[in-house]
Amino acid sequence: MRLIPWEEERLQLFAAAELARRRRASGLLLNHPEAVAVICDAMLEAARAGRAYGEVEAAGRASVGPDEVLPGVRELLDEVRLEVLLGDGTRVVALVDPLDRGQDRDPFGPGALVIGDPSDVVVNDGRDAIDLEVTSTSRRRIRVSSHFPFHRLNARLVFDRDAARGFRLDIPAGAYVGFEPGETKTVRLVRLAGRQGAGPTAGQADAENAGGGTR
Repeated sequence: MRLIPWEEERLQLFAAAELARRRRASGLLLNHPEAVAVICDAMLEAARAGRAYGEVEAAGRASVGPDEVLPGVRELLDEVRLEVLLGDGTRVVALVDPLDRGQDRDPFGPGALVIGDPSDVVVNDGRDAIDLEVTSTSRRRIRVSSHFPFHRLNARLVFDRDAARGFRLDIPAGAYVGFEPGETKTVRLVRLAGRQGAGPTAGQADAENAGGGTR
């Protein structure tokens, strides 16, 4: 018997789904891969039986209930996409929130975003800080990232580099400040943490050219 790669994958999926169904029948709750396998197997079987697109989709939704999976699986399983062969050709079936049965999601489940009060976050508290006036003589915009040593910036940014030695921008990690051509602005700097006085490596020198702009 010769099988094309798609048929081999279909058999692997069936084996995974059959194992999941046996575990479910024994009273075990399904994990994420098991739930996905059962849903996909149900849709492929419906398509093989000649069902229409909507019926294939319904078969997938009806195959696993939210009370048949482990806690957190519904939050992780937000979408299932599967390519099936229908009478009018190959189609992609996309099930959004396939375990939805009118039940609310766990607000603290896997992947949940818990947004706190921004006022509770204190950045760079207690660090030495200075305010510095910076003028851009570049013809292009220059962006400066949060933790780049400020005294090593692009030479087209004009400011007191001796005063800036050992300081960086007083902004959250990953943020940046942009300087438009000819713009002058005052920025707040904070003392760098860690060991000071080490000379730049070759990689750091390259980063200086990239991080501070080249024009």
